[in-house]
Amino acid sequence: MSEKNKKQFGVWMDTHHATIVGRENVDSGDFVILGHETVDGQGYNTSENAANNAERDLLRKLFKNITAHMQNVDELHVTGTGTAQEQFINYLKDTAQYKNVETKESTSNKMSDESLVEYVTTQFN
Repeated sequence: MSEKNKKQFGVWMDTHHATIVGRENVDSGDFVILGHETVDGQGYNTSENAANNAERDLLRKLFKNITAHMQNVDELHVTGTGTAQEQFINYLKDTAQYKNVETKESTSNKMSDESLVEYVTTQFN
């Protein structure tokens, strides 16, 4: 499969927000913003266990929302702050549809949509 026909995506994420970048025509064209996903922070919980479960559930919801933008992904570059990227990559490896996705990761501060598109473009060139 040639580089130009691979379905390539980029994601900037933290534990509550994600910006998804992909090609205009799925497997060709310039990279563009495909969407933004957000999950609200959890409210008050009576126990640490309930808080941990709620946080994990919110993160899984964010992961599912992100993957809805990336059908048949071949290559993925994940960047952002904290440990959310690593958790997302592990989530993909544990999901049958995404277990063969070639993933790369890096750490970066929040960037504008335009900067993210430029960054993802350089990762796949």
